[in-house]
Parts: sequence; structure tokens; C-alpha cells
Amino acid sequence: MSGVLVIPSIDIKNGKTVRVVQGIPELNCKEYGDDPVKMALIWRAENAKVIHLVDFDSSHVHSHKNYNIIKKICDSVVIPIELGGGIHTIEEAEEIFSLGVFRLVIGTMCHDNPEEFEMLLDKYGTKRISSAIDVIDNEVVIRGRKIKTGISVKDYAKKLSAFGIERIVVTDVTRNGMMTGPNIDLCKLVADISGKKVTLSGGISGYSDLKKVKDASDEGIDSAIIGRALYENKFPCQKIWRVAESGLFN
Repeated sequence: MSGVLVIPSIDIKNGKTVRVVQGIPELNCKEYGDDPVKMALIWRAENAKVIHLVDFDSSHVHSHKNYNIIKKICDSVVIPIELGGGIHTIEEAEEIFSLGVFRLVIGTMCHDNPEEFEMLLDKYGTKRISSAIDVIDNEVVIRGRKIKTGISVKDYAKKLSAFGIERIVVTDVTRNGMMTGPNIDLCKLVADISGKKVTLSGGISGYSDLKKVKDASDEGIDSAIIGRALYENKFPCQKIWRVAESGLFN
């Protein structure tokens, strides 16, 4: 059995750390402190190897007002920072990379402007560019998870695979921030169809859920993004990394 890389998520809205239920700020947005930079330092102190950032202001209203905070996070920790949300052009990607972000998770651009995405991938490579599949009822959604595409998960996984990417971040939006359990079957489907590495996002409520993800690690799921369960202390943080990542670097 392989290890699973645990990736804490910091969702940023109006300069604060939040957890957004089902990716919809208007539905339920709970604050978890004023300073995302301090939160990044906490997760680093808890032995995080990577931190996942979501810029909801960029994703939903295309505002760049959190960029100074993102730069401070990148300057404050020595681990890679990946970011998703509101990246529509190569120029925007370049600006975010200039802040110190290591990897971008691209969603809408893959659907709306595949030619631009291919150029971005050619320029920065598969280590620094990954793709996202956000799903509601087996249908891919884009633009801050607000627009339905009419495309099935299977078809979209095939499309992303054809780009030559190495990693897909898969989110069951209905479970995101709900702590109702991860959609492991969805992630296994994407891994199987695409032949790519999959990062599971959404639904993990505690140790038992993380153990289920680890049990599926030999089927293409090698990492998990966790948000609300960490912020609400659903398991001892150090134990998470020790157990989940055991065997990861063997």
C-alpha cells in the first residue's frame, strides 16, 4: 500500500482564512482567522509538505486583492505552494508564479480556452501545471463551480489526459466542506480513465476517511486536500501525517 500526501487547504476570501461549503461563498462562508499567513506557518509547523491555496475573490469576481497575501505566504514557508482559482490567461499565470507559487491548478481555462492552456503547459511543464475536475452529479462544472458544462466526468478526464498533464485535482462539489466522506469512487474513475495521478479534494471528515483514501492509493489516488476537518480539529494533526504518509518515501 502506498502513502498518501496530506495537503492542508487555505481558502482565502477578503484577505481572511475561510471554509466555503460546496465552493459557494454565498451559501456558507465560515471564517477561521484573520491571517492566512499565520495559518500557513501553523500547517508548516505541523509537518505539511505542500499547502493548497484557493483564491475565492479571484475565482468568483476575478479580483486580485489577495495577491499580496499569497506572496507573503510563499515568502514565509519553505514548502511548495499550489494555487487554484480564477486563472484564465497565461499573463495571469505568470503574475501568480511571480508571487512565488510553485504549482497552479487550472480549471476553467482547460474548458474555455484549451489552446491557451496548451501554451501554458508547454511553457511551464507538468510539474508546475495541473488540471482540475469539479463535479456535481457526474457533470463537470466551471467558473467558480457556477456553470454546468454538460460534459461527463469520463469525457472530461479523457480530454485532460490528451493534454499530457500528469495530475488532476478532483472535487465532488456536493461534498466539499461538508465532511460527509470523500468520493473515492469518483477519483478512482478519473485515475482509471485518464491514467494520471489524482489528488482527492472534498469530504474528508476525520481519520477513518483518510484511511479509506490511503486504502485506495494503489489505484491512482496519491494525495488528499483537507480543509474543514483540520480547522475543526477532527484528528490530531501530527498523527495524520505519520499514518497517512507511512511508506510514501520508501
